[in-house]
Amino acid sequence: MRRVVLKLSGEAFADREMQYGIDPEIVARVAEEIASVHREGYEIGIVVGGGNIFRGVSSAAEGMDRANADYMGMLATVINALALRDALERAGSAARVQTAITIQQVAEPYIRLRAMRHLEKGRIVIFAGGTGNPFFTTDTTAALRAAEMNADAVLKATKVDGVYDADPVLDPEARLIIEVTHMEAIQRRLRVMDATAITMCLDNDLPIRVFNMNRPGEIARAVRGEDVGTLVH
Repeated sequence: MRRVVLKLSGEAFADREMQYGIDPEIVARVAEEIASVHREGYEIGIVVGGGNIFRGVSSAAEGMDRANADYMGMLATVINALALRDALERAGSAARVQTAITIQQVAEPYIRLRAMRHLEKGRIVIFAGGTGNPFFTTDTTAALRAAEMNADAVLKATKVDGVYDADPVLDPEARLIIEVTHMEAIQRRLRVMDATAITMCLDNDLPIRVFNMNRPGEIARAVRGEDVGTLVH
């Protein structure tokens, strides 16, 4: 049985034209793909960001107290998690939302053993609310939850094909890196995850797979452990 934690960017849920909010068609497509591979017997935890609604380090938060802005970002992840849960249920996969911030009317509080039990019972668990603390990214949340769930890997779904040696949007000569070590990713400041998240994965012997979620079937291939995108190990 393979257990993974999938990190989904909140920005990926946004309306393509407005670059904001939640596009139901995109969420449904992502949910269908996750549900299809979930039916194969894989245990899947999901950490979702909130950048399509609000990010604590965004320009929208300029001038705000950083901790307060981060809490707003955590609440945004709860909104995305609820949307994803609904789509997963409609796609035929039982799912639960657990939040690091207590909102008992809409989701369970994060309890490690309960989350593991959900996974063992064949339910997808969506982890919302970040770590429950400001100054930590959802990348770090994904690394933390993966370590707590004894996952086999962290899968980071992005809008590009993997990790490049430069920003592919700004540099047409940027090259895709197929494989790299955790330490090299930190030393070269590669845009895999933030340094805290990579270090946590290094300390817990967790490989990271970075891939393009907009490529059809790529989420399923990553969950199966196929060679897609970039492997950090």
